[in-house]
Amino acid sequence: MSIAHWATTDTPIGPFTAIVAGDGAVLASGWTADLDLLTPQISPALRPSDLREKRDLGAVSTAVRRYHEGELDAIDDIPVRQRSGEFLQHAWDVLRTVPAGKPVTYSEYAALAGRPAAVRAAASACARNAAALFVPCHRVLRIGGALGGFRWGVDAKRWLLDHETPYHA
Repeated sequence: MSIAHWATTDTPIGPFTAIVAGDGAVLASGWTADLDLLTPQISPALRPSDLREKRDLGAVSTAVRRYHEGELDAIDDIPVRQRSGEFLQHAWDVLRTVPAGKPVTYSEYAALAGRPAAVRAAASACARNAAALFVPCHRVLRIGGALGGFRWGVDAKRWLLDHETPYHA
């Protein structure tokens, strides 16, 4: 039986919930207080058999608070665990290297992931990302700068991008 813990933190965009494995790796996260929106995003191979609420998830909860307070790199060293095919695994790792305040287009993201023609696959990596914020899919935009979709809403994506703009200039 695998046990994971979850906690919800209030943020300026609304409640943010993270589900964390016993070793501290984020399995799923997003701007919701509804666990039923997060648990289906976890790969069946990683899905815990038991979820227990905690008031605080230690380093993960601290990183969420610090990020929303303006310490944009607070999320960078939090471990994440997702499972899928080889390209998606690689694409999620690459997405973690896109710096705050420097969003990329889906085409640029595909190129960074080593498959410049795979723009749809890059978009799929964003859509299937279970660990929002820690794997910052909000940093990927449509060509021309349009926001595109975001599981947690376009308003949340706009807030995150504005928050990451240096000095909010």
